[in-house]
Amino acid sequence: MILSPTPTFRPPTPPPFHRKSSSPSKQPQRKHLPSFLPSKSYPKTPKTHFRVTAWKRLPTEGLSQEMCAIASQNLDHAPARRRVRSAFIDVHQQLDHCLFKMDHGGIRTEEWYGRNSRGMEIFCKSWLPKAGDRIKGALCFCHGYGSTCTFFFEGIAKRIAASGYAIYAVDYPGFGLSEGLHGYIPNFDELVGDVIEQFTNVKGRSEVKGLPFFVMGESMGGAVSLKINLKEPDKWDGVILVAPMCKIAEDVMPPAIVLKLLALTSEVLPEAKLFPQKDTSELSYRDPKNRKTAGYNVISYNDNMRSRTAVELLKATSDIETQLDKVSGPVLILHGAEDKVTDPLVSRLLYEKASSKDKTLKLYPDGFHCILQGEPDGRIFTVLDDIVTWLDSRCSPN
Repeated sequence: MILSPTPTFRPPTPPPFHRKSSSPSKQPQRKHLPSFLPSKSYPKTPKTHFRVTAWKRLPTEGLSQEMCAIASQNLDHAPARRRVRSAFIDVHQQLDHCLFKMDHGGIRTEEWYGRNSRGMEIFCKSWLPKAGDRIKGALCFCHGYGSTCTFFFEGIAKRIAASGYAIYAVDYPGFGLSEGLHGYIPNFDELVGDVIEQFTNVKGRSEVKGLPFFVMGESMGGAVSLKINLKEPDKWDGVILVAPMCKIAEDVMPPAIVLKLLALTSEVLPEAKLFPQKDTSELSYRDPKNRKTAGYNVISYNDNMRSRTAVELLKATSDIETQLDKVSGPVLILHGAEDKVTDPLVSRLLYEKASSKDKTLKLYPDGFHCILQGEPDGRIFTVLDDIVTWLDSRCSPN
């Protein structure tokens, strides 16, 4: 959906995966993803339509009625999301996707719950190289709006950990296994602060103390990572941005009066799911098989975007786009050249404006939005190898 001059009110929708027109076992699912739609021309300022979108990909093929019922429950609160994730762990291990089929025996994992400054439980996870292997550095990951720090990222983390890096990730409040209303972002800067709190704790862990630290973000997580870089430019040894959400062109922003209406609505009905969604699955996952697999991330937020969340994402990108020249330190930007969700032209603009003396932009021909999960297997491994190569060149042996 494009944020248009005539936003409409829609009452809260039924639980995820529920559709009146068909049974849960046959309805294709889509997943939420805040996104951009680039124009066909190349203006001086890249034209990028800000859209609030989703793909509801129902993962029911081959599942029992019991598992379908588990996936269909209301996931507004963390206890339900945690139960569903536990029920689907074995299912995930059987998925036909390269990120689940890789054999990385010996990778050490740990899960725990930290607390933010407001006392909310924040889900954290680490992936460490095999015991006895030297750890070269640490990579902290920020997931996208329609994702979590588990599921696909499990395979991504294991692959990078096998190359000698300690990987850490968190679910934001309201996402994945962390506490908070599902898909609700009451304040984007507060969310960034929550992530910084947990990553600051990670920096004190004995296995990585004194090592280089990098932050990596995908899509909306790219905006989180950029905010972290802007808030703590001297505390990170580099930032990796994968299809980052970082700018909205002025000529496609809603009129000022609409922005005021959105802001007012978010004050009166901040948690309401107001914005209808558009299916972007075919724009995000180039490989049809991988597109189908994505539906099994059953705890990802996949309902209409909440009013306050929409406003906060607009504010966050508006703030970031005014500070692109302040992005400093080593930066690696990775983007699919055919991405219609977040515009690769905006990543090029970020590359050109960033003040960093050490910056790299990689555009992958024919690549869609989800270059870490949705491309053919060979491309996924190429992107992962590019990340490891970039990290290796900036982490000297102890």
